[in-house]
Amino acid sequence: MSRVQLALRVPDLDASVAFYSKLFGTEPAKLRDGYANFAIAEPPLKLVLIEGPAGEATRMDHLGVEVENTEAVRAATTRLSGAGLTTDVENDTTCCYALQDKVWVHGPGQEPWEVYVVKADADSLAKQQGSTCCEGSAESTAEERAVAGGCC
Repeated sequence: MSRVQLALRVPDLDASVAFYSKLFGTEPAKLRDGYANFAIAEPPLKLVLIEGPAGEATRMDHLGVEVENTEAVRAATTRLSGAGLTTDVENDTTCCYALQDKVWVHGPGQEPWEVYVVKADADSLAKQQGSTCCEGSAESTAEERAVAGGCC
């Protein structure tokens, strides 16, 4: 089963977790320092909340499609490349408290999309060196965030 992912950068993680728990009738599947994600069954959605600067409005961080396995990521990479899109493949990358294989593409408005599989939990939110992931995190530089448009 695949599901769409929506990642939001929120100014108050606790208030956002409380709101989305009520909205979707479920608690977060993963809750870490500055990060939460919900694995919502109906509608099928992976909602990711990433803590941003206090006082700023919530904004879209990135979009994604969570797939079942690495083979599905590879198939998406082949399909997207074949359709003429520029792809950025990341295998065994640690991001958003998970070990993942993924491929990134950008829409016409530079909105970042990832097709990814979670292979295991990880202890870190931060990206690995050279990864597109988490460009907008508090641990990245302002220049990195400006170039990437923010992702995690």
